[in-house]
Amino acid sequence: MRYFTPVLAIFLTLLSGVFIFTLLGKSPLDVFQIFLVNPFKNTYALAELFLKATPLMLIALGLTVSFQANVWNIGAEGQYIMGAVFATFVALYLPISSHFLMITLMVIAGVLGGMFWAAIPAFLKTKMHTNEILVSLMLVYVAQFFASWLVYIPWQDPEGHGFPQTKIFDQVALLPIIFPDTRLNLAFVFALFFLVLGYILLFRSHLGFQLKVLGRAQLAARYAGFSTHAMIWLGLLISGAMAGLAGMAEVAGPAEQLTEHISNRYGFAAIIVAFVGRLHPFGIFLASLLMSVIYIGGEQAQQYLNLPSSIGMIFQGLLLLFLLSSDILITYRVRFS
Repeated sequence: MRYFTPVLAIFLTLLSGVFIFTLLGKSPLDVFQIFLVNPFKNTYALAELFLKATPLMLIALGLTVSFQANVWNIGAEGQYIMGAVFATFVALYLPISSHFLMITLMVIAGVLGGMFWAAIPAFLKTKMHTNEILVSLMLVYVAQFFASWLVYIPWQDPEGHGFPQTKIFDQVALLPIIFPDTRLNLAFVFALFFLVLGYILLFRSHLGFQLKVLGRAQLAARYAGFSTHAMIWLGLLISGAMAGLAGMAEVAGPAEQLTEHISNRYGFAAIIVAFVGRLHPFGIFLASLLMSVIYIGGEQAQQYLNLPSSIGMIFQGLLLLFLLSSDILITYRVRFS
């Protein structure tokens, strides 16, 4: 039943969509064709689907490692932004002509940026017993305002007509395209590689066993000699690294620059992806494709049917609501007394 609830949640979300679109005066069939058919209609559309799913895979995988240890990193959005900021610094200010060396340094910078931002709640939790949910979430807004300040003042493109953005990256700082005539780049290969690596870590290693024991029974983990503080640091740093890598992939991929709106709320959407995927790498792969469909469908529904821009976020919220509700109802029983 635990693995059936995502299917039930998807069905209930679609059913709710019929009701919502009817109230908006739109034909549900027309809307669902845009949401569920258009993202698969040709090779370019499929490439866009995988491109959108890439950052979701990376962030959700990192969050899965953290959640398995019962460490609730809700601030992946901020770690994603800081990864993009660190990678942008390398692209703008390091005079490197080698494509391989530039991309390697940008990857390292993105990972370090995400880890740095995740280390703050890890330090505060282990040293001062703060709540990592609140600290990581509040740091999201700090990261957003910091990135906004950068693109408005010190890093603003002097030829950008006052828009809050950096200059377009040189070709040497952009990820290679892996399919001609599409925007799908090397980051998708990174995501698949890390999904396999994440599976080995979580389900085929002693370290993954320690993380899961800590998440399920902290007293048992202490009795076995597992370091609680080490697992907290590990969970947060891995999730921060994956979010930072996703941020780097965005600025060195489809965005080609740092802008005020770089995040696209991937860090929050990845939380839904992690839970719909049942905190399993293969489930995350499928769930990220589903979330990518919602993103692309929402954008196209706004464009072709004049629906509100928030329609995609409504579906994300409904999906999470129905998933959590289904999980509760299969775990607990309603009894009247």
